[in-house]
Amino acid sequence: QVQLVESGGGLVQPGGSLRLSCAASGSFFSINAMGWYRQAPGKQRELVATITTNGRAYYPDSVKGRLAISRDNAKNTVFLQMNSLKPEDTAVYSCNARVVVNRGWNEVNYWGQGTQVTVSS
Repeated sequence: QVQLVESGGGLVQPGGSLRLSCAASGSFFSINAMGWYRQAPGKQRELVATITTNGRAYYPDSVKGRLAISRDNAKNTVFLQMNSLKPEDTAVYSCNARVVVNRGWNEVNYWGQGTQVTVSS
């Protein structure tokens, strides 16, 4: 079984910064792409950032330049550095990992439980 556990959320003032972490644990063969998504109240979940195993990152235009995703493959951990935060960044942030549980198997999507980020003065 694979578990993803996020940490680092909280309350921050507009213009502030936060760093989220998500660590994968359990029994698996490898992790492919990892990413962060967010869901604000009354809105659909949206992609925030993804990163490949070799570090190639993708961001939607809405967060480009303010958020940075990175990963530590040795620790099966993905990070999201969030700078210049705005009230509209308020949401539950969840990490996602595409995991190959056993060698030769297809990858499976796993999700963390989510961490609340609130940007408010």
